[in-house]
Amino acid sequence: MTQDTKTTQVKNHDLLYSLHDKPSFWPSTFAALQHVLASLVGVITPTLIVGGVLGLGEHIPYLISMALMVSGVGTFIQCRRIGPVGAGMLCLQGTSFAFLTAVLSAGFIVKNRGGTPEDILATIFGVSFCAAFIEVFLSRFVHKLQKVITPVVTGTIIILIGIPLIKVAMTDIGGGFSALKTDNFGSFDNLLLAGIVLVSVILLNRSKNPMIRLAAVVIGLVLGMLAAFFMGRLDFSHVADLPLVSIPVPFKFGFQFDLAAFIPLAILFCVSAMETTGDLTANSTISREPVKGPVYINRIRGGVLADGVNSMIAAVFNSMPSTTFSQNNGVIALTGVASRYVGIYVAAILFIMGLFPIIGGVLQTMPKPVLGGATLIMFGTVAVAGIRVLSQAQLDRRNMMIVAISVGLGIGVSTVPEVLQALPDMIENILKSPVAMGAIAAISLSLILPEGHTQEDEEQAEEEAPASGKKKLGEVG
Repeated sequence: MTQDTKTTQVKNHDLLYSLHDKPSFWPSTFAALQHVLASLVGVITPTLIVGGVLGLGEHIPYLISMALMVSGVGTFIQCRRIGPVGAGMLCLQGTSFAFLTAVLSAGFIVKNRGGTPEDILATIFGVSFCAAFIEVFLSRFVHKLQKVITPVVTGTIIILIGIPLIKVAMTDIGGGFSALKTDNFGSFDNLLLAGIVLVSVILLNRSKNPMIRLAAVVIGLVLGMLAAFFMGRLDFSHVADLPLVSIPVPFKFGFQFDLAAFIPLAILFCVSAMETTGDLTANSTISREPVKGPVYINRIRGGVLADGVNSMIAAVFNSMPSTTFSQNNGVIALTGVASRYVGIYVAAILFIMGLFPIIGGVLQTMPKPVLGGATLIMFGTVAVAGIRVLSQAQLDRRNMMIVAISVGLGIGVSTVPEVLQALPDMIENILKSPVAMGAIAAISLSLILPEGHTQEDEEQAEEEAPASGKKKLGEVG
């Protein structure tokens, strides 16, 4: 036995099924259900939030069905790899929280000028379809994008995705936007429901059982729904009126475009390309596949290309932009099943679930405080993920200034949007988005401000400076 063979056996000893293995029906189904359980809340929650905040009521069950079906199609493309499209690995595709802030901003642009729910959806999906071409284009040279979309820029943008969404979660905890100006907002019942979910998720997340940790949010929501049922807060009367099956209709609500809504989404597709690169690299590591060389580069390009293509498909079939889910890497590590053929089972389960609008109808009855109790943790986690990305960068004075200014401007316009009211309407609508404002500031400052000397440079210069009393680097004259 050669040394290379021994090394390969050692590297793969903890995988029950490697990338190209084909498990039988029952092992594949069981592994697929674990992936669905870990990702289900992430797939459906953005649609519930957008539908609730923008008042899309009657359309929510259909939109949830489309989110599930599109997630299934996208997962199949990523795992199966069709031509150059797809990573060819076990990675689940689903609706992305990263786009939620920009999608809500796009919806409010239309709503504030008197648009109907159909107009709102037509604009969201029309703009998403066009913006997805950005990621398709970037997939060809995604490895070079890191020179512009640095960890400082990416971390700043992710923080600005998470922080404004925390306000959405807190509003849901109080009772939702519809209850905001009523006496019921912030009632004891609402806080109790949110508290039950919040505490449940925290306790379950501390469990020593890894499967319970993966399913903590799902279990927390179920417990919250049970509590709401005993409190008389669930109303299933509208479920009986739903059709038996959801039929995908391309651009069911029309197709509209708005430049002010397009720009924040276009920026986020650049960030999504970088996030997908990181997720696929982690997936390759866990699956014991190369993370260098032509096979790896080809896989990353195919995965990012699939992200863009799947987001276009999502827009056509009335769902929000999608991306690869990072939490499913944890399921691979837990189960030892890295077979991409399991992804086809995942895709089938998601697609079949999407066929039945009753699933969306039941989820629509979920009281807002129940949803808020779960999303508060999820959105807080998004913001913390941005901090983790920033920790990978060297936070010298230059980078700290970039982060401080960009985050300050982003949070500033989200809390005091009136500061932009003197600007032309289109520019105001663009910069009202905290993601757009923060990203523009971060990218611009990164390109304009010269790279400063690091602390090590200063210490070395101090040691090498002659004893004639020259000033240290960075000292003010």
